[in-house]
Amino acid sequence: MAKKRRLSVGTVMVLHALARGHRYGFDILEQTGLTSGTVYPALERLEARGLAGSAWEDAEVAHAEKRPPRRYFEITDEGKAALVAALGRYRALAPVTIDGVRHPRAAEDAG
Repeated sequence: MAKKRRLSVGTVMVLHALARGHRYGFDILEQTGLTSGTVYPALERLEARGLAGSAWEDAEVAHAEKRPPRRYFEITDEGKAALVAALGRYRALAPVTIDGVRHPRAAEDAG
C-alpha cells in the first residue's frame, strides 16, 4: 500500500479555509493570503485525494450577477480528518473547530 503524502502548510491553509466555509478560489485567496499559484493547484490536489469535492455553479446565476461561473469546493469527511491530523503537525495553525469538534491541542494549550 502506498504511503500517503503529508499535506504542505499551504495546502493545510486551503483545507482550513474550506472547513471555515470559504468555498471558491478568490474567497480562499483573500482568506489565506496565499497566491493563486498556491491555492488553485492545492484545490486540485485536495480534490484528487478525495479531501475536497467541487461543482460549478449554474451559468445563469453567474450571468445574472455579471461574472464568470464559480467552481465551489467543499471539504469532505476525509478532508476534515486529514485537517485535524495536519493541525497536530502544524501547531501554529491550531486551534480549529470543525463541525463543533475542537482540535485536541486547543484544549491542551488552553489549560
